[in-house]
Amino acid sequence: MFIITIPIQNHSINLNLPTGPSSPPTTEPVVINIDVDFDGTVLWNGAAVPTRGELEAKLSEVAAQPNQPEVHLRPNAVVEYKSVAAVMASAQRLGVTKIGMVGNEQFLK
Repeated sequence: MFIITIPIQNHSINLNLPTGPSSPPTTEPVVINIDVDFDGTVLWNGAAVPTRGELEAKLSEVAAQPNQPEVHLRPNAVVEYKSVAAVMASAQRLGVTKIGMVGNEQFLK
């Protein structure tokens, strides 16, 4: 009879978690809505942005703020992916860190 024993492997990660009660945020975050329409038109808080350069200028202003506002990107259900990817790539390249996709329930059909 041949018996081999192997020690238990622990894959632990040390985390520095905060202690004590957390305080709720004191102010509501500023939200910027970017909509991408079915034909690729980009809307900034409901106003059309005619060129990519103007969009990037607005995104640069957002990225330059010390407390960046939240950017909510809402693509139309039938828009081409390249239009949405171009907006996301511009935001990432310019340093926008608080960006999220909203309205994803329209794609569950």
